[in-house]
Amino acid sequence: MSTIETMTTEEQRVAALVDELLDTYPPASTDPVEFLGAQFDLGLAWVHFPEGAGGLGLNPRLQRSINERVFAAGAPNPMYRNPIGYGMCGPTVVMWGSDEQKQRYLRPMFTGEEIWCQLFSEPGSGSDFAGLSARGVRDGDEWIVNGQKVWTTLAHLSRWGLLVVRTDSEAVKHAGLTAFVVDMEAPGVEVRPLRQMTGEAEFNEVYFTDTRIPDSELLGQPGDGWRVSLTTLMNERVSIGGTIPARGSGTIGALMRAWDDAPETRRDAATRDAVMRLWSRAEVLRLTNIRASQNRKMGDPGPEGSIAKMASADLNKAIYDQVMDLLGPEAMLYGSYEMVRPETAMGSDSLQKAFLRSRANSIEGGTTEVMKNILGERVLGLPGDVRVDREVPWSEVPRN
Repeated sequence: MSTIETMTTEEQRVAALVDELLDTYPPASTDPVEFLGAQFDLGLAWVHFPEGAGGLGLNPRLQRSINERVFAAGAPNPMYRNPIGYGMCGPTVVMWGSDEQKQRYLRPMFTGEEIWCQLFSEPGSGSDFAGLSARGVRDGDEWIVNGQKVWTTLAHLSRWGLLVVRTDSEAVKHAGLTAFVVDMEAPGVEVRPLRQMTGEAEFNEVYFTDTRIPDSELLGQPGDGWRVSLTTLMNERVSIGGTIPARGSGTIGALMRAWDDAPETRRDAATRDAVMRLWSRAEVLRLTNIRASQNRKMGDPGPEGSIAKMASADLNKAIYDQVMDLLGPEAMLYGSYEMVRPETAMGSDSLQKAFLRSRANSIEGGTTEVMKNILGERVLGLPGDVRVDREVPWSEVPRN
C-alpha cells in the first residue's frame, strides 16, 4: 500500500497544500516575507487556527509535518524571526482577539514584518504576576496606562506588545487585570535596554507614561487579563521547553560536538559517563515532548508545558556546564562584552555565550520554583501553597 493511501483526508489536504506552496514559492528563490505570507494564506502558518487566520481548523499535530517539509526545503523559520509573536502572542490573539484584530495582526506577525513583545513582568511582581501594579484607567473610548514593565524580550524591535495592567484595584488581584494590544511606537512608551552578562541587551525595561490605548485594542473584556495571560504563559512554556528537535540535535548536539573536539585527556571514563547521562536525559525529554504534543488538543497547552519548561531549563544548564568542562581553559575566552542589541532571541554564536545565556532559562517563562508549584498542585494533586491574599482586594495587599 502506498504512503498516500495510508494518509487521512486531513493529511492529504495538508500535503497537497505544502506541495502547492513549495512549487509556487520555491524557498531558495523567494523573498522570506513573501514565502511566509503565502504559507499564511494557505492556512499552513498555525494549522489549528481558524481558516482565514493562518490555519485550517485542523489537528495541531499536523503542524509538525508541515514544518519538517518546509524547513527541509530551506524555508524561513517564523519562530526565529518573531519568537514572542509566533509562539505566544499569536495563540493569544486568535483566542481572545476580535475578528478585526485577527485580520490586522496575525499575518504580519507570522511573516515577521511586525515584531511583538510580551509586557507582563514588573520590578515588584515577577513570579507573582497577578500582583502587578501598572495601571489602566478608562477615559471615554480610550484607556490611559501608567507603569513599568521589565525583562521585555525584543521590545527594542517590537511594533506591538501584549500588555496586561490593573484596571480595578478593589478586586482581588487575579480579577482586576485587563489585557491590551499596545502600539510600541505610541506617545508615552519608552524602551530602555537591560544589559545581560552576555554583553547583549535582548531584554528591556519599558515605561508607560499617560499612554493612550483605544478600547478596541482590548483582548477579551475588562477583568479578563488573568485568563488571557494564562493562554500566553502556557504557550510560552511550550515554546521554550516543548520543542521537538531531531534526535541528538539542539543543545545536546552542541555537547556531542564539544566531546568530539576535546583532547583525549579530557575524555576520561567519568566524563564519558556524565556525557551519556546528559544525552539520555535529553532523549527522555524529547520523547516526553512528542507524547505531550500528541495529547495536546487543538493547540491548547496543558500543564505538560510546565514539565517541559522546567526539565529543559535544568538540562540546558547542566549540558553547558559540561561543555565548559570539555573546553578547559578555552571556556574562559568569551570575547567582547560590547553591548549589542540583538535581532532575535534565538540561538547563540559561541558555546561560552550559550553557557552564560542558559542561566536565564530557569527564570524566563516562569521560574523553576513556580513550575514545581504548578506541577505539584495541578498534576500531582498536592495541597496548594499558602496564599493569604487570595480573597483580599489588591488595594489592601501589603507591598514593599
